[in-house]
Amino acid sequence: MTVMRQVFIALSKSKPLGHFATHNRVAWLAAQRFVAGQSLDEAIEVVRQLNAAGLRVTFDHLGENVSSRAEAEAAADTYLLAIDRIRAAGVDSGISVKLTAIGLDLGDAVAEAMLRRILEKAAEAEPAVFVRIDMEGSDYTERTFGIFHRLHGDFENVGIVVQAYLYRTAGDVDKLIAIGSGPRLCKGAYLEAESIAWPDKADVDASYLRLARRLFDDEARRNGVYPAIATHDPAIIDWVKAHVAERGIDRDAFEFQMLYGVRRDLQQQLVAEGYRMRVYVPYGSQWYPYYMRRLAERPENVQFILRSLLSELKPGART
Repeated sequence: MTVMRQVFIALSKSKPLGHFATHNRVAWLAAQRFVAGQSLDEAIEVVRQLNAAGLRVTFDHLGENVSSRAEAEAAADTYLLAIDRIRAAGVDSGISVKLTAIGLDLGDAVAEAMLRRILEKAAEAEPAVFVRIDMEGSDYTERTFGIFHRLHGDFENVGIVVQAYLYRTAGDVDKLIAIGSGPRLCKGAYLEAESIAWPDKADVDASYLRLARRLFDDEARRNGVYPAIATHDPAIIDWVKAHVAERGIDRDAFEFQMLYGVRRDLQQQLVAEGYRMRVYVPYGSQWYPYYMRRLAERPENVQFILRSLLSELKPGART
């Protein structure tokens, strides 16, 4: 892991810096590359534009680690409102939920109760709004899977994220395939110990490809697994395209996923080639930790932001 990534992940946990950034115009100007807006109205408009360009969407309301029942309920209410707005606007979007945003630090029972409310609301839509449980740091992994498996039997419109850099993930994927649940496969964005996660990019990439191969194998296909391949890595994308072509897997049997503001050129290219492409659209006032993790993932993101800021802050530039 690079020193730069370690620094940005450490900064993402700083509450004083987070408070400063979320009240700073220049910081928000930079973050807008990766965050669709601070309000649901702004995010809905972005979703309309992405849908018009042939892209599916998942809403990601930013926020994590609430410390009271009232905050957990307020966060759950925000997701319920988003579901209502998705239906009213007629946009193609699911939602992504972090369990710490709906009370996981207060106990599994709190987060599970809040998630059940969200899933019940999402299931009322026609078609149902799909809810993806996001994966956070490893301290929460086992508990997150526990809640998912307890609710999966009651709701078909729920899925989960798996992280390729964790050693445990192959076993988790096997369990998901057994119940016919296709996960969102990502590399992982948190700082983890070498005792539980591969520290080197090459090892993480190799793990990602092993897991992707498993998600496309005969057992997964028999069980109706619909994999979500979440990556911005062209080499991995090319491997997936070649692999599914070799196995005769239809392009509507899986989807690629990327983050808002990252590799927009590649997103459009995949749509043009006939692949399903979903964009995760984050929004909300608690954008700082998310933004710092995006900077940690790719040094190119830092360079892009610096160039954009210099351009935007020139005398006479529009702000």
